[in-house]
Amino acid sequence: MRLDTGSTVRPRSLTAVTDGAPVPVPDPERLVHLQFRRFAGCPVCHLHLRSVVRRHAEIEAVGIREVVVFHSGADELREHVADLPFAVVADPAKRLYAEFGVESSPRSLLDPRAWWPVLRAVAVGTAEMLRGRQKAPARTQDNGRLGLPADFLLAPDGTVLARSYGRHVDDQWPVDKLLTLARRARTVRA
Repeated sequence: MRLDTGSTVRPRSLTAVTDGAPVPVPDPERLVHLQFRRFAGCPVCHLHLRSVVRRHAEIEAVGIREVVVFHSGADELREHVADLPFAVVADPAKRLYAEFGVESSPRSLLDPRAWWPVLRAVAVGTAEMLRGRQKAPARTQDNGRLGLPADFLLAPDGTVLARSYGRHVDDQWPVDKLLTLARRARTVRA
């Protein structure tokens, strides 16, 4: 079941894979950008998250906490996300995916809009692996490679302020859209 804007997410504490720290969702102090990504080492996800890392200071400055969920196990995920400056959560049982209505589908890779981003991400990822800056994903993924991304902007009280369910592997919010949504939410709530 998909969540709509205006829905309320119940409070929970997730666990960051890198340091075991509790991750409150929603965060009572600030907005949360809850991202659902695919699997550990996904080239398209990795490229997208690098764009978030480059602009992380801007994201924090507008009052957003980044929380990224993958459907891989914590041990596998740690190898790929150790250097990220925000919380990454493992959900190998896909409980959060189910609760938030995030799906898998062959269209994640078959949609023609995905082809160029996949080729670009594989090329960049291969170059990064050759330089020793990135690890290759596991050959097999317990939850498959056909996951769709999703983005949610949550208010401190758990209200879904904005949401997007991806239609293909690269259908995710760019940082500029996230910043615009956060500024708009702050103006509306003020």
